[in-house]
Amino acid sequence: MADNSSKEIIYGLYDDDEILLKAVKEAKKQHLDIYDVFTPFPVHGLDPVLGLEESRLHQAGFIYGALGTLTAFLGMTWIFTKDWPNIFGGKPYWSVPAFIPITFELTVLFAAIGMTVTFYIINGLGPGVVNKHLDDRITDDKFCIAFDKSQVSAAQAESFFRATGASEVNTKTI
Repeated sequence: MADNSSKEIIYGLYDDDEILLKAVKEAKKQHLDIYDVFTPFPVHGLDPVLGLEESRLHQAGFIYGALGTLTAFLGMTWIFTKDWPNIFGGKPYWSVPAFIPITFELTVLFAAIGMTVTFYIINGLGPGVVNKHLDDRITDDKFCIAFDKSQVSAAQAESFFRATGASEVNTKTI
């Protein structure tokens, strides 16, 4: 369910991922409640510092792949033994080696489509979705640490950003 309440966010922009990583470590050391961290590309070592768990998307991918394998194998078993039992090229009705290529393809197809749909749903993405964003440069060349002003005072956040090397400090209501 979407949260329609607006929040006032104070955020600092950094020019380098190493400076950002040091700033996040410093924020954790000072027990500051980070609202979010935005980067234009994945930053190695950022997830453990933020205390984020590993994604479980690969588990969903395994389940979708297994569903694709079962669909292909059981579908071909039913088709070639019950629905349309023809002997092709001298093979028996139930020829498992002949099922392998189609089983592989449906395994990959189900896993790929399932993981993509799951990713979009979990992250609130998709056609027609307009996501709120702090600054256009975050997806280009800037790194960002954001604090909710209701959790961290503006003066405390600004002094933190200046001490950790932020190139800019801004406030925005999202």
